[in-house]
Amino acid sequence: MFKVAAMPTELKVSYWIWLIGGLLGLLGGVIGLFGSFVLIAFAPPIGLLVLLLVIVALALATAQIVLAMKMKEGREWARFALTILVGISLVLTLISAGVADGRGGGSLPGFLISLVATVLMWLPNAQAWFVANRARF
Repeated sequence: MFKVAAMPTELKVSYWIWLIGGLLGLLGGVIGLFGSFVLIAFAPPIGLLVLLLVIVALALATAQIVLAMKMKEGREWARFALTILVGISLVLTLISAGVADGRGGGSLPGFLISLVATVLMWLPNAQAWFVANRARF
């Protein structure tokens, strides 16, 4: 998990962004679970919806961590999957901004950080590293 010496700097930074983001997502999900349980006690239908959304968020955070670790191993499919996650994040950010009518936008910083991590994965140095590791598999 912590051995990144063979990777180019761009990929190291990208890996740590993805990994820390996923871990923070797991932490937020666990906190959200407790919140949803409290909400179920007072408003069951809304609480169940929130619980479902929190479970989805936990699954996505877990997937982000697993994909980041696979990307570190040189798996190109993991890089593609993380890029797709950023696309999903963009859609959710736009929906969130539309629903909040410009007042919220809480997911915008998270999206921008993920976008930086994605760009770093596709820079020429990172690209060359993936091509070099392609022969290993």
